[in-house]
Amino acid sequence: MKIAFKATTRNVQGTSASRRLRRADKVPGILYGAGKDATVIELDHNEIYHKLRLEAFHASVLDMELDGKAEQVLLRDVQMHAWKQNVLHIDFQRVDPTKKIHMKVPLHFINADIAPGVKLSGGIVSHIINELDVACLAKDLPEFIEVDLKDLVAGHSIHLSNLKLPAGVESVALNRKDDQSVATIIIPRAVAADEAAAATVAAADVPAANQKAKEEEAPKKDDKAKK
Repeated sequence: MKIAFKATTRNVQGTSASRRLRRADKVPGILYGAGKDATVIELDHNEIYHKLRLEAFHASVLDMELDGKAEQVLLRDVQMHAWKQNVLHIDFQRVDPTKKIHMKVPLHFINADIAPGVKLSGGIVSHIINELDVACLAKDLPEFIEVDLKDLVAGHSIHLSNLKLPAGVESVALNRKDDQSVATIIIPRAVAADEAAAATVAAADVPAANQKAKEEEAPKKDDKAKK
């Protein structure tokens, strides 16, 4: 998914200048990285606000048009107003196509409805992490990573080592030998209580059935003795 937006170089800086920009429906920001000097920029508030609502905007290489020139960038930080839907400041990092980048990529969980732990055991999928810190070249950065739950049973977990990562993409945690859990299936207390009650009833029924069998067998033995 290609996401493009426009920005212009900002000639004035400081708190007062930033306030004036915001009153004019502009967002102050900064662009840095790739061995170049940092550049202070401004963006249209309405455009950037709607871009920020896209999941891919937070985990993709973005196409910034800065003063008419193309720049490939990553979103690095955004400051929002405490209660208003206003973007106060935004930071972007230039992309060096020859160097690996670190990004948090969202996880998309699929096939939860057919997982044995859900379908057969009445469990609920618990997402332990919802995004993965990856390292890769900009050209290999995925918009998201799928986590397939179709074989997950109750009491078991999917770990980072179970994920199928795209070519050229590495898990930062796995590189540190940290094979984190990604998702598991838990059994709700109500379901567990029902299963325990059913097991208790079944266990109680066994002696009763055995006693009944003995009582039915006793007259037969008596008849044989009389004969």
